[in-house]
Amino acid sequence: MPAIGYSAYKPSWRIANPHLQTIYPSLLRKVSGVQYEREQINTPDDDFLDLDFCRVGARRIVVALHGLEGDSTRSYILGMVKALNRRGWDVAALNFRGCGGAPNRVERMYHSGETKDLQTVISHIEESREYDEIALVGFSLGGNVILKYLGERGPAVDDFIRGAAAISVPCDLAGCSDKMEDRENTLYVRRFLRLLYDKMVAKSKRFPDKVSVQDYNRMTTLRDFDDRYTAPIHGFADAAEYYEKSSSKQFLSRIAVPTLILNAQDDPFLSPSCFPTDEAEASRHVYLEAPCHGGHCGFVSFGRDAEYYSESRAGEFLQAASWLR
Repeated sequence: MPAIGYSAYKPSWRIANPHLQTIYPSLLRKVSGVQYEREQINTPDDDFLDLDFCRVGARRIVVALHGLEGDSTRSYILGMVKALNRRGWDVAALNFRGCGGAPNRVERMYHSGETKDLQTVISHIEESREYDEIALVGFSLGGNVILKYLGERGPAVDDFIRGAAAISVPCDLAGCSDKMEDRENTLYVRRFLRLLYDKMVAKSKRFPDKVSVQDYNRMTTLRDFDDRYTAPIHGFADAAEYYEKSSSKQFLSRIAVPTLILNAQDDPFLSPSCFPTDEAEASRHVYLEAPCHGGHCGFVSFGRDAEYYSESRAGEFLQAASWLR
């Protein structure tokens, strides 16, 4: 029932192209006024996570998760932080392992199905007793992590968690991997592989008997990377098993808190299987909104307060969700 048949997002004709929507925020958007306070917390496996807090003195907080090779300083995170602060939420922006400016200590990194680190963050915030409620917002890979996390817990999810919004989510990783091999996505894939190379170089120096970057430049797809690195480092047989076990789509039916999925139909990264219409229609809690335009983590707007549609929509949804549980 919560599949949303209408979206209010209508981009300017100047920015309607999906690749412009995807690239413009990354290259040209400047978000000012976000002042972070960093807190480093330990993980159960003797590693660490960097949390960047932006506080307005609220008793409620949003944990924000970035996408592949992003961090808390990306414009889509900063824009969301600012929009949520404006609506009376503190925000903790999580930098996944190795994304906070320094290599992490252990061999493992982060990936689309890793939910234990999110639980570590939630437990840390809950134990601080500073907040009465928490909500979750994730982009791309981070959105998949959130959906999988909520689905894994199902009706047993902590009452502390009030709602979630997941934006530009590759909820079917195999389908998304196939889509990324389209010719139109070649430049994006090259950029991701270039960014990931630096991580692998650091890993190879710290764990030379386990990680090598020899012939790295022969890889041409993200599936190649996941087969060689992501899967074996994190205990999967290969990329296919990693995609199968980590895709959030199979967990959507168990989500028990109000959750918005905002995926643009022209997203160049998402396959048709990344639009879980049937799952949303069968759910009381999962709301799927699929505007015709928006690109990947785009949803560019030039209106009031310089907020993008994804930020206004997530803020509006979480405001309502906090009253629904």
